[in-house]
Formats: sequence, C-alpha cells, structure tokens
Amino acid sequence: MPLRKRWLCLLLVLALSLPLFGCGGGTSYGVKAVQTLVEQQYSLAFRNNDPTIYYVVAAIKVLAAEGKVDELSTKWLGGKLVNFEKDASALDDLAVPKNKTFIIGVDVNSFPFVYSSNGTLWGFDIELAIAVTDLLGWTLKEQVIEKEKVYDELASGNIDCAWGGIALNEKEVASKIYATYGPYISNQIVIATRDSSIGSNMKGKTLAMPSTTEALNALNSDSRLASRLGNVIRLVGGTMECFTYLYSGKCDAILTDSTAILYYNCH
Repeated sequence: MPLRKRWLCLLLVLALSLPLFGCGGGTSYGVKAVQTLVEQQYSLAFRNNDPTIYYVVAAIKVLAAEGKVDELSTKWLGGKLVNFEKDASALDDLAVPKNKTFIIGVDVNSFPFVYSSNGTLWGFDIELAIAVTDLLGWTLKEQVIEKEKVYDELASGNIDCAWGGIALNEKEVASKIYATYGPYISNQIVIATRDSSIGSNMKGKTLAMPSTTEALNALNSDSRLASRLGNVIRLVGGTMECFTYLYSGKCDAILTDSTAILYYNCH
C-alpha cells in the first residue's frame, strides 16, 4: 500500500478509536466498528485533457489554506481528517475562469459526504463543491450517478467531475482513462454495533444494512459472516435508516461506512 494511503488509513483508525470533538458538542452514541469488510479511498475524477481539473484543484487548495476544508471536516466528521493540499496562491497562475455550469456526479448513498434530505442533496462534498464554485464564479449542478459508471458519465459529457463520496475503480485509475485528484480520505465498509458484548462473531444476531449492490457485495465478501447471522434486514433508507434501527434496538448491528460512524458519534 502506498505511504500516502497508509497514512490516510491510520488517521481514520485513530479517529475511530479516540473520543470525537468539534461537531457542535453533540452527544456520543458509542457506535463502534467490530469488523472491516472493504477498504476504500475517496477521490475526484475528471475527463482527460479537460482544463476544469486545474481550476477545481487550485480552488480546493486555496480553500484548504483558508481553513474551509478543516472547518467542514470538523463539522461532518468530528476532526481535521480530510487530506487536501493547502496553497493560498494556487489560482494566481491560472487565467480568470470563464462562467460555466460545473456538473458533479455524486453517489447519493455515501452519507455523510452526499445524501438526499427531502429531495435536496447535502453533505461534506456538496458543501465543499459549493465553496469551490462560489470561489470560481461558477454555477454548481449535482447529478446522481452510479459509481460503477464514472467513466461512461465523464466520457459522455453528462458530468464534468465525479465527486461525492466516490471510491474510484482501482483498475480504471491505474489505466488512466480519466484524470484523478486524491484520495482525500479513507473509508471502510464495516459491521458496527452499540453493544459492547458483540464482537466480530455475529452468530444469531440481526443485521440491518442498506439495500445497495455495494452493501450486498461487502456482506458477501465474508461468507462465514453471512452464514452466522440470524437475520438480515435490507433498508431502502440507506445509512440514516440503518442508524435509526440501531438506536431504536431493532437490530443488533449494522453494515455501514466508517465515515458515517464518525458523523453519528459526534452529533
């Protein structure tokens, strides 16, 4: 594993193991991960040879230098965990950006980076994208996509950037069929619980999980886990509904993202 990825993973592990802070003084719900199923890295993707990437990356660097990235990271994740480069002068050598509508493709099932609330998309990545377009004088438009179709969405011109809790396909990244920026944070798909007596042995336990293909693939990555469970509840409400079930005692554990645990443990 490259050194940068190791650093990101270590930072997230430390954050999960320490008391969280900075989320407006929220109450800790004591949710803990007991088993990691899948490890991911979130990044941005752009069409090759599209100058849009230079402006977006430069704007992010400026916002990071100004403290906006740390502010949003603390708001959504409980600490300064997002790893974007800082450079207050990053836009200085670029021409004044022309007005444009900047279309980002987002994964709506990646709470707290992107999620839908009463028909409105919100989350860490949405807030940061708004700050970027405000800085550049652009108009932001969000487009929900399937993360498995990042290349198709970019190549067709349907989006300018895949950005919103998206773990890019490692083979596509290696083949350089699109340009990337990141990764900016690590995420793990995990089994999590509030019951201190429950470990990775989930024999006879009830598990709630999102009804997404990604979640099902993660569960099936450990055949022994699936066979030990007493009951599996698949919820169309995604991450937020899973946590509601966990808090209300309707399940023993949930399949969720480690970054979602960060959010819920400090709100």
